[in-house]
Amino acid sequence: METAEIRRRWLTFFEAKGHTVVPSAPLIHEDPTLLFVNAGMVPFKPYFSGQETAPYDRATSVQKCVRTGDIDEVGKTSRHGTFFQMNGNFSFGDYFKREAITFARQLLTTSQPEGGYGPDPERLWATVYEDDDEAEQLWLEITSIPAGRIVRRGKADNYWHMGVPGPGGPCSEIFYDRGEEYGVDGGPAVDEDRFMEIWNLVFMQYRLSAVRSKTDFDVAGPLPAQSVDTGMGPERMASILQGVDNMYEIDEVYPVLEKAAEMTGRDYGTQSGQTAGDSHPDDVHLRVVADHVRSSLMLIGDGVTPGNEGRGYVLRRMLRRAVRAMRLLGYDEPALPHLMPVSMERMSASYPELRTGFDRIAQIAYAEEQAFRRTLVSGTTILDTAVSKTKQAGGDTLAGAQAFALHDTYGFPIDLTLEMAAEHGLKVDRDGFVRLMDEQRQRAKADAGAKKGGHANTEVWKDLRSLGATDWRAYEELTTTGSIVGLVRDGARVEELEPGQTGEVVLDRTSFYAESGGQVADGGVIVVDGARPVVRDVQRPVKGLVVHSVEVADGPVRVGDEASAEVDPQWRIDACRALSGTHVVHAALRQVLGPSALQSGSYNKPGYLRLDFAWNRGLSADTRAEIEHVANLAVRDDLPVAADWMTLPEARDRGALALFGETYGEQVRVVEIGGEWSRELCGGTHVRHSSQIGALTLTGESSVGSGVRRLEAFVGMNAPAHPATERALVAELSSIIKAPAADLPERVGELVARLREVEKELDKVRREQVAASAGSLTDAAREVAGVTFVGRHIAGGAPDDLRQMVTDTRARPGEERPSVVALTGDGPGKPVIVVATNEAARAKGVKAGALVRVAARVLGGGGGGKDDWPRGGGRDAAKVEDALSAVERELGA
Repeated sequence: METAEIRRRWLTFFEAKGHTVVPSAPLIHEDPTLLFVNAGMVPFKPYFSGQETAPYDRATSVQKCVRTGDIDEVGKTSRHGTFFQMNGNFSFGDYFKREAITFARQLLTTSQPEGGYGPDPERLWATVYEDDDEAEQLWLEITSIPAGRIVRRGKADNYWHMGVPGPGGPCSEIFYDRGEEYGVDGGPAVDEDRFMEIWNLVFMQYRLSAVRSKTDFDVAGPLPAQSVDTGMGPERMASILQGVDNMYEIDEVYPVLEKAAEMTGRDYGTQSGQTAGDSHPDDVHLRVVADHVRSSLMLIGDGVTPGNEGRGYVLRRMLRRAVRAMRLLGYDEPALPHLMPVSMERMSASYPELRTGFDRIAQIAYAEEQAFRRTLVSGTTILDTAVSKTKQAGGDTLAGAQAFALHDTYGFPIDLTLEMAAEHGLKVDRDGFVRLMDEQRQRAKADAGAKKGGHANTEVWKDLRSLGATDWRAYEELTTTGSIVGLVRDGARVEELEPGQTGEVVLDRTSFYAESGGQVADGGVIVVDGARPVVRDVQRPVKGLVVHSVEVADGPVRVGDEASAEVDPQWRIDACRALSGTHVVHAALRQVLGPSALQSGSYNKPGYLRLDFAWNRGLSADTRAEIEHVANLAVRDDLPVAADWMTLPEARDRGALALFGETYGEQVRVVEIGGEWSRELCGGTHVRHSSQIGALTLTGESSVGSGVRRLEAFVGMNAPAHPATERALVAELSSIIKAPAADLPERVGELVARLREVEKELDKVRREQVAASAGSLTDAAREVAGVTFVGRHIAGGAPDDLRQMVTDTRARPGEERPSVVALTGDGPGKPVIVVATNEAARAKGVKAGALVRVAARVLGGGGGGKDDWPRGGGRDAAKVEDALSAVERELGA
């Protein structure tokens, strides 16, 4: 019985018993205490806790669930999986223990032709809470399970609560004895691999006043209305009804495992014991692939995207574990494009939305694999070297500095380093890693206010600062007059800068804005006795000192010269537009997304702004459009822009936002746009009214780190230029395709469809050519040690083509004649070989798997698989003929 049928029968049975069928909630639920829905009752928690009144007395559902607490155990046991489904039936003050046990007994023991599940009733066991006499008596009364197969267990196993004060009560679980080949006898308390739990009946009958742990809580008294929460695992039931050893081998999971085994040339199950816990490492890797591909498919389908924290990090970890498991099995090419569609085909029987949304799902998954492949190539080599050196030195712990380097330079998450090191028998100095991460954060804060290259020698600037602080007039004036108090070249003080030289100029008074708070420095010139050094940068290497980096085109420029600092007025107004635009976008962002969307960094230059903000998912096109609309409304409304100095406590009392983790002095500058609409601490230069921003066009939104998104925008004259560029692009496409702009989507879609048809035709021609070349294969047959042997290279032969060809060709000499067919072809970027044997050859002792491995070694790779037609591959396409010769020699030996 397929899993989808188990699901269907569940819902049909309980609907007939008066239950309302409730669709599965998405894996992302509004419960703030959970990353994902992790149990079938989660959507019903408000009803059980009394926060809301249930709209029905009894309900049933098949709920999608994800649990990741035991992710490291996936593939090693028969019970642990990340994604699973939970069949549930629920009573909200309606029926209780008797009906719950009756329903369970009826659905389980009814034969399959009559609509039940029909496992062997002699293999069923039940457990009850140690003090629940009522439940035990009901099992004896209602079912045929004898007293010897009803076991009492304590709070750790048979008592349920939410972990907080509220409803709770005893459980009664149903187990299935899978037989002595799966473990020792004695019931669920002895061996839960042999005795598999398939159904849990929770009887909510008490109100808990305090919950200190799973087994330590206070019972205040009975609930006013007793309820039932049950959960039956369809994956576990499927493993029983389908006669397989574990959940990885059921119909919804095994096809991915089988595909992965085929791609890697592994023969699943031949080197493992009966239980998942007695498994060869290759089989564990294959199960990890099958589980994580399915889980990732379901998570992306429900709106999760890979990221560096929270839900996104869980998804990223599973996708990367699947990809890495394939690499450990010897498959170095992109794997998800082959595996994800297989999972979708199986899961869409129950969740058809996966098929309709698969393009989006695939795009997200495949992009993450490509990113991780780049990370693995560089980082794995470094880790292997570090591991080797650690072992050679007799150590058992990878240094925190090495783990930090992998994270900082190669993007390796720390948990991947921990996992890979453990596979080599090493620990990781995690405390050292954390310490270095903290130091990096401190350096990053320091770097934000650090000087640029030419300002590294702070002693020079301290000496100049001792002459007095710079009279800084950037807020009030664009042009100031003063004198040159210092010149610096190559880190040393000089008396003059000659034409053609670059250096730093210190004035006693300046109107130039020095780069800070994400705003770039002003551009302009310093006029000195006819010379006009061009200002390229302005910094504050030490507090109170403003330093201008200049290029001297004519001159010379000398210490003591009178000078005029002249800011380019267009540069300044465009820079003001960008900074004020950043404040407007930030306010609009918070208005649309909420107060948690807090700015974490920015960069502004004339005509352009970039704003980083705390958010853990990408913004939809509609959300971006709304943010842009709100921002432009503020521009249109000509809001006044004002700046005022006050103490930090006063600024906080007024609700001003302090950003970037900067250190503020006693007096801070608060910039308001439209009064309370935007109020932030800021030391930059601004427009006087919001209308002076001109216009604002969002041009991009992306991820830049763990829980941080980035918005980019043009302002001023750059804003209309961006859509103008896009209009020009649309016009160019219209001209090329010869269609009006409004028809472009349809016409492009038609072109794509035609291209796909052409590709199909080309593929058909290729297959016909391959098939034509296969027609004469038996003409090249030779007798080798009493076996008819065909060995040939098929140019352009893909793995699927070769498999069909060897299957057809091996039958041509007749089944009574031992025959072996070995064909090489062109895999995705590397040669492949497929070997097929007929029954007579296998009876003679010919092992196709051994022949494939011989050939694969010649090709520089590996292989294996089923005895009748395994496959392998390698990297050296020039040795395909040598590989075929090796097969022939092995056959003759």
